[in-house]
Amino acid sequence: MIKVLVTDKLAQEGLDLLAGMDDVKVTVKTGLSEDELIAVIAEHDGLIIRSDTKVTGKVLENSGNLKAIARAGVGIDNVDVQTATRKNIIVMNTPGGNTISAAEHTIALMMALSRHIVQGCNSLKAGKWDRKLFMGTQLRGKTLGLVGLGRIGLAVASRAIGLEMKVIGYDPIASPEPAEKLGVKIYSNVDKLFADCDYLSLHVPVTDQTRGMVNARRIALMKPTARIVNVARGPIINEQDLYQALRNKKIAGAALDVFAQEPPENRGFEQLDNCIVTPHLGASTEEAQIEVAVEAAEQLVDALRGTEIRNALNVPR
Repeated sequence: MIKVLVTDKLAQEGLDLLAGMDDVKVTVKTGLSEDELIAVIAEHDGLIIRSDTKVTGKVLENSGNLKAIARAGVGIDNVDVQTATRKNIIVMNTPGGNTISAAEHTIALMMALSRHIVQGCNSLKAGKWDRKLFMGTQLRGKTLGLVGLGRIGLAVASRAIGLEMKVIGYDPIASPEPAEKLGVKIYSNVDKLFADCDYLSLHVPVTDQTRGMVNARRIALMKPTARIVNVARGPIINEQDLYQALRNKKIAGAALDVFAQEPPENRGFEQLDNCIVTPHLGASTEEAQIEVAVEAAEQLVDALRGTEIRNALNVPR
């Protein structure tokens, strides 16, 4: 019998899939502390998580029978992959499940920034009628700079091109061909991309190379009319540098769906008129939650059965 532990809220469709498998016993325990997770993890073969569970090195050192971890989502920064690899534990994610939702949220934030939708809504609800105060700008004809040209970056690119934007992109790892086929102009110098774009959208994971890559030096390269959108991961941005740039009107605005600490410790962004904040909603659609839940369940069980390993971060395909 394969024992699977689910420690974050998972769409019912994923749980039903596991429950319907004769050789799988599923246990759901959410909101566990590190010590509580250590106390139960060793007796399970597989673990399914989302973003709330922190699978630390300490947890993995006490992992017992654990053989595989499946993240229902893209980011895997809440798992100590290095320790998992040393312990021969497969770590997988579900990169395709939330692509469309994250891309649509990115476009929604760009539009909200351009047309002051949040501010206009709040103003009208407060009993005001300040049409002149909320003069916007069109997306058509503007240049969107994409840092990261993976699934989500490409999905954003295709939608932006449909809005008649010019799209430029930078990704030192991804093959340039898919982006070039869409009509994206590839940059080899990320600083030049910062300087040339009207909108900057981030679609990369947190690594030593990307952590804090949006900082005071690079923000200073940007046009004063430029806007930044982050639906990827909070630590990509140096939040203090961005806060100061927005406060001093060095750039026109920013929309943040993710933060270095969630819930965010830096609450100053909420007080800025030129900043829109949302509570990590990039993958928060009914469709995306079902897809990543089912995909994570299928991947985990296939790996534990030894039939197939998909989307693993630490073993060959």
